[in-house]
Amino acid sequence: MLELFITLSRYFFAFFIFYFLLQGVIYVLIERGKLLKDPKFPIIKQRITIVLIHLMGFSILYFWNEEILMIGVHWLLIYFVSLFVIPKVYKSTCPLMWNGLFFLTSVSLIILSRLNFNLAMQQIVWLFLSMLVIMFLPLILKILPKIESMNYLYLGLGLIILLSAFLGVEEFGSRRRIEIPGTDFGFAPAEATSFLYILYLATSFRKRLSFREIIIPSAFAVLFVAILFFQRNLGAALIFFVSYMILMYVSTGRALLFVAGFGLFTVGAFISYHVFYHVQVRVSVWLNPWAYVHGIGYQTIQSLFAIGTWGPFGSGLTLGIPWRVPVVSRDLTYAAIAEEFGTFFAIMLLGIYIMIFYRGVHIALRANRRYYSLLTIGFTSVLAFQTFLIIGGTVSIIPLTGVTLPFISYGGSSLLISTVMIGMIQWLFMQRRMEEEEN
Repeated sequence: MLELFITLSRYFFAFFIFYFLLQGVIYVLIERGKLLKDPKFPIIKQRITIVLIHLMGFSILYFWNEEILMIGVHWLLIYFVSLFVIPKVYKSTCPLMWNGLFFLTSVSLIILSRLNFNLAMQQIVWLFLSMLVIMFLPLILKILPKIESMNYLYLGLGLIILLSAFLGVEEFGSRRRIEIPGTDFGFAPAEATSFLYILYLATSFRKRLSFREIIIPSAFAVLFVAILFFQRNLGAALIFFVSYMILMYVSTGRALLFVAGFGLFTVGAFISYHVFYHVQVRVSVWLNPWAYVHGIGYQTIQSLFAIGTWGPFGSGLTLGIPWRVPVVSRDLTYAAIAEEFGTFFAIMLLGIYIMIFYRGVHIALRANRRYYSLLTIGFTSVLAFQTFLIIGGTVSIIPLTGVTLPFISYGGSSLLISTVMIGMIQWLFMQRRMEEEEN
């Protein structure tokens, strides 16, 4: 009976995620005046869909391991409390972004509970902390001085946090994580720094700059990337570099600088390949993983098998073998989702990320202030490029870099910073609405 329920659930999961995205499209059409309906209805339907997919996932996991149920209950408590508190703290914000965030965190806890119970328990703690931080974020921003006047504070704190990674443990050829003594928790300095890095760049570019004035923020951006380069954290270095290029281009509109920057990137990639052995390994595996099937290519091969074996509707939750993919909870969680939920679900999951990024760009384009626009596009670009890097590496479109999939992969600091970035985007959107009402 349970196996029949799991088999049928594959189609329900596919329907739920499709219906969730469909309601997002309907909301956008209503917002643009293409449909004459109440915009509250698609948002409510999305929220109901989130609960249904969460209940179905943890109902299956309960029969597999009864202890997992408390993780699902804790998420529901966080979800309903957040739905009650968010409208009071963040007035007139984008509901699609909130719904996307909750959908992704629910799927994250379902798949992490399936893969590793202890990691799922840690992730729910980080989710609670993340929601607690963004609930107080508007109050913190309200009592601070003008955030656009503290660029050197962002710069100094960012550099200190980033340099602390040299004291951390080495994982897979790079220093990107610091363990908290006496606990199972740790954090990645690069992820914490990315928030301050965007604040610094947006603050520096908030005014029209001459070519000479661009040199200073550009030099510090190169410094951040160079530190990550020497820490061998090349995935984060790519994210920092692309974020800088996007903000610089949006701020100046100078295509020549943009092209020159990517020329510099090509030179840096060439040097990285010849300097770091682990980069050569990852490129070799990317070009021909089958040549290393019993060694360094094993992770990539198992990831591709997981994605392609079970077809559009997957093996069914708990019926696959995702643990055969090395580091599946951190780096290749997307492969585990594709295996047990199906490739259709995995593609629709990518659609949810696109929905969030689209709304981020939508908010940036309609910002009343240049600074708000730059901040929003900066945070959106970090999340978007990080998603592209890890999903592209998982399906072997590009070499695997080892960054986390935002809101899905296990990683406390990743979840916290990604959630705070969403909170900042919503706060910036709220500021625009408040200024419009005052005017």
